[in-house]
Amino acid sequence: MAKRAINLKTRLLVLKQRFITAVALVVPFLAVLFIGTWLHFAILAGVVVSLAAWEWAALAGLKSPITRTVYTAVVAFVGLFIGWYLQSPDQLQHLKALLVTTAVWWAVALLWVQGYPSSAVIWGAVPVRLLMGGFVLVPAWLALLFLRAEPAGSWLVLMVVATVAAADIGAYFTGRAFGRTKLAKNVSPGKSWEGVAGGLVFVLVLGVIANLTIFGGNWTSLVAILLPTAFVSVLGDLVESMVKRHQGVKDSGTLLPGHGGFMDRIDGLVAAAPIFALAVLSTQWAVKVV
Repeated sequence: MAKRAINLKTRLLVLKQRFITAVALVVPFLAVLFIGTWLHFAILAGVVVSLAAWEWAALAGLKSPITRTVYTAVVAFVGLFIGWYLQSPDQLQHLKALLVTTAVWWAVALLWVQGYPSSAVIWGAVPVRLLMGGFVLVPAWLALLFLRAEPAGSWLVLMVVATVAAADIGAYFTGRAFGRTKLAKNVSPGKSWEGVAGGLVFVLVLGVIANLTIFGGNWTSLVAILLPTAFVSVLGDLVESMVKRHQGVKDSGTLLPGHGGFMDRIDGLVAAAPIFALAVLSTQWAVKVV
């Protein structure tokens, strides 16, 4: 009885810690997104990506603070350089090509997840994992900056974040209730295809509400955007879980009390943002708010 009471108390403390951390993250994010300028958002996104790069360096196998700092600086520089090159509207085709390349990368990552642990022969080396971090983080940063620059930019960024959250929440509850068929048992035994399906339903409900109240975009384009975005967000979670499992760690870091690291919080978003941006760029969905 006493042991149960201690466990309950511990869980409540963890939940309290997670709630405080979540509020501390969400409030500044929304303030910068809707009150700040594009530059303010770009800086915030750059800081988060840099912190995630610092954590990914450890997941890739770098142990020294110096080498991790160098890797973080390289990722930030590459993102800034490509972002500077693509800042002109005339470069949208090049941005689209980058996003298509990113989509191909995530398709390859799906094969690696399905083939784990055998696939670690391909990506297990430190240099390859470092390169993976670049493909994971830089396109996501650029995709978010593109979305924020759109006429309905703040809402588009919020939409992709909400899509990832809805897919995650829907998958969690549906998976617990109906999950039978394992999605990737060698990477994340708790995830199921039933959970993925439930997450997609949650996302569609969110999309309907958003399109009726905020965007007013084409309904076919809405479905064509949200479903791939939601599915790829699951893949982003799986890829990070795969690398963490290979490295033998539970969390990407300890920077966020109760939540692990920044990479743990944005693993779905870094996969979803480029796909969402590519779809928006291709369909011109939601070019203006209702």
